[in-house]
Amino acid sequence: MIFGETALPGVLIIEPRVFSDARGFFMETWNAAVFRDAGLDLAFVQNNHSCSQKGVLRGLHFQNPLPQGKLVRVTRGAVFDVTVDLRRSSPCFGKWVGLELSAANRRMLWVPEGFAHGFLTLEDDTDFLYQCTVPYDPKCEHTLAWDDPAVRIVWPVLGLDPIISEKDARGLSLADVPVFP
Repeated sequence: MIFGETALPGVLIIEPRVFSDARGFFMETWNAAVFRDAGLDLAFVQNNHSCSQKGVLRGLHFQNPLPQGKLVRVTRGAVFDVTVDLRRSSPCFGKWVGLELSAANRRMLWVPEGFAHGFLTLEDDTDFLYQCTVPYDPKCEHTLAWDDPAVRIVWPVLGLDPIISEKDARGLSLADVPVFP
């Protein structure tokens, strides 16, 4: 696997080795020793899978306390995936990085603790999978507003109104969410 840095320290793009032939392909998406050698000594406790239609925007979610690290990927379709640094002590506090994850490019993204995460689906029937280092706890969950003018995320909505949940529509501004030290 190739582990590549992003503009946000700790957020990594992971490109697995893909072995293709006439039958299809094989790729390893998780190997504790390989990740540990890359500096990521992780233990996952929960796997999640969502399927969304084109134009669905999920996020920007995080837990505080009990922050989660997430290893995310797309197995069908495509998303514009966004991570926002919520660590007040970070020189990148409030900054975001976005990239396309798709079944075609087979990229994965490591989102460490201390970041908000969300995505916009770019195709119908997009399957999004993620592994978490800490179980989901609704008492610790928070939502950063996807359209917060202080963060200024440039979503590729192409003039469409994204489809969002009632909970995500009530997301808070960067000034009002419980950030990390």
